[in-house]
Amino acid sequence: MALNSFLKIFMPKNIVFYDLFEKVADNVAKMGTLLKSVVAEPDFDKRATIISQMEDLEHANDELTHSVFTELGRNFITPFDREDIHYLASSLDDIADYIYASGKKINFYRVNPNDMGMQKMAELIEQGAEQIRIAVRELRNMKNMRNITEALVKINSIENQADDIFDMSIERLFATEPDAKEVIKKREIYQVMEIVTDKCEDASNVIESIIIKSANRILWLHFLLSSLFLH
Repeated sequence: MALNSFLKIFMPKNIVFYDLFEKVADNVAKMGTLLKSVVAEPDFDKRATIISQMEDLEHANDELTHSVFTELGRNFITPFDREDIHYLASSLDDIADYIYASGKKINFYRVNPNDMGMQKMAELIEQGAEQIRIAVRELRNMKNMRNITEALVKINSIENQADDIFDMSIERLFATEPDAKEVIKKREIYQVMEIVTDKCEDASNVIESIIIKSANRILWLHFLLSSLFLH
């Protein structure tokens, strides 16, 4: 008990970063759900209303990301490595940016989203965004490592599925779409949606780095303090 109490002294207490990251991750998950609603909505004006909600969340995340960087400059002690805080903030911001871009381009190009590729991509994006939310929320305590690792494995699987859907969608597009303009527009939307899943994997890689470094830090402190208590 004494050793565990002593270990807690050396663990960073600043929770502001966890609060900010959790808010960002929650918004990312909401945006993923909204994107799925966009591709399921046949009416242009109703889609525009949903896309406007996505824009509000994207702007909110910009502010939260700015707050992360401000706190990074203000705090000497951080809950995990400073570069990982920067990388995680940037990767989460990228996810939000590309989700919003996906929805915006559908209406900007006036593309009918009743498309198997777009709808499947939107499902994967919603799933990936939700797994990011789960993993980020587990960072605060890191008590349920299984939840984190399962989320990271799912994100990797989602990215692989998205690559396959992208390839099949492009192949189908060139084989069945006679209008060259439609080919160009849909291909760009597929590309942006596929990038979302890439960005989810980028965030997943940062989270993996954080938990590995944290585990190593705890093991090192445990070894050091055990040696001190033994002597």
